[in-house]
Amino acid sequence: MENLFQQNMARVNRRQLFGSAASGVGVAALASLFGGNALADKSTPTSGAKGLPDLPHHLAKAKRVVLLWQGGGPSHVDLFDHKPTLQEMVGKDIPDSIRGSTRLSTMSSGYGKWPCVPAIKPFQNYGQSGIPLSSMLPKIGGVADEMTLVKSMHTEAVNHAPGVTFFLTGSQVPGRPSMGSWLSYGLGSESDNLPTFVVMTSSDKSKTCGQLFFDYYWGSGFLPSRFQGVRFRNTGDLVPYLANPPGVSPTARRALLDDIATMNAEHLADYGDPEIDTRIAQYEMAFRMQTSVPDLIDFSKESASTIERYGPDALAKGTFGNNCLIARRLLERGVRFVQLMHAGWDQHNNLYTQLEQQCADTDAPAAALVQDLKERGMLEDTLVIWGAEFGRTPFGQGDPAKPNGRDHFGRAFSWWMAGGGVKKGNVYGATDDYGWNITENPVHVHDMQATILHLCGIDHTRLTYRFQGRQFRLSDVHGEVVKGIVA
Repeated sequence: MENLFQQNMARVNRRQLFGSAASGVGVAALASLFGGNALADKSTPTSGAKGLPDLPHHLAKAKRVVLLWQGGGPSHVDLFDHKPTLQEMVGKDIPDSIRGSTRLSTMSSGYGKWPCVPAIKPFQNYGQSGIPLSSMLPKIGGVADEMTLVKSMHTEAVNHAPGVTFFLTGSQVPGRPSMGSWLSYGLGSESDNLPTFVVMTSSDKSKTCGQLFFDYYWGSGFLPSRFQGVRFRNTGDLVPYLANPPGVSPTARRALLDDIATMNAEHLADYGDPEIDTRIAQYEMAFRMQTSVPDLIDFSKESASTIERYGPDALAKGTFGNNCLIARRLLERGVRFVQLMHAGWDQHNNLYTQLEQQCADTDAPAAALVQDLKERGMLEDTLVIWGAEFGRTPFGQGDPAKPNGRDHFGRAFSWWMAGGGVKKGNVYGATDDYGWNITENPVHVHDMQATILHLCGIDHTRLTYRFQGRQFRLSDVHGEVVKGIVA
């Protein structure tokens, strides 16, 4: 027994040695919490702090970002990219000269017929800019003069999870930090009482979309875990365990946390493990959220007209409308990155019923968020992004004689953005008469990542983190800022 005890002591002492030598991250975070002097490597931000010392790299146009992720792949040819040729050619095959060798999903790659399917509803011109959008998006059309519509997005991904992971982390393979984590790491927090990066999820009412939202969509990857997104729940309490147990007063809870912090501080001093710093920061944030979260979801001071603007589901917990309303309140309170993930756009066999319903559920909330931010003077420095992993095929899926859906399509699709330094009333990029090939100003996933970081004051080539012997960044080793989007 004595020999085993001595071996264990030797192991602990080695860990203490390495921890003391490389304790920068944790010690700095603890110092920031308790008011001490930071001892960390200056390349790593302290907990609850203002980010890396050399950021922003240039004047930021966007201080905050809200990502309205429309999971499943909204159809660009039905919603954003009007193609009269599809109506003229309805039922006829898209020519081989147009299709070329485009990579498609296994659900349609073996098709022998490629029947043109036109937009299921008419398009209209909206705003003074006259941007053509589907008549199924009248509220978004009402903010057309605030947006840049990008019609030339493209990606290599042909399936949902890899496509979502590709945009959010820079790789189709899970494991890298998400965009919100990169911004939290680089720019730090502007709120003492709420997380820097918040995630909320919702789904179509009929639950027609079977796509799951995986934790790594908002994970911190190889960054310290304090930079990962905090998911607010869409059922039950928004954040669990915020209330004190019966018989525990706020004073007693504070005393308990102080004692735990003292023990964690001693452990941190011994080992220098950054995850100990994360634990300290999480306990402190949870204590502060006991008061900030109830205030966040107290809608009693919101006007009736504001609630109405977000749609009939604005006060229904877990809906896209309710999440958009909460998102605005989070942004007002200094949250850096809000990621709303809504499922339901995967219309393989229900295009003629589900797409219109999906638009009805999401149109008003998305537009209300833009209008709300503008009226509060926040839109100019808040970047609103509406997008997804890919679009849908211009040809119909199912029985060639009577197709009722569209498959995944990454060769060309559309996004829109508003506020935060993007051009107003602007259309960028173009596709051919079938909405199949990009003919003007292509924007790759990595280009969009570079542009979003640029709007936030970050040179995407310089925000890096060393892991497993190489420097990683959100845009991998690719990407160019799309100047035609930037005001």
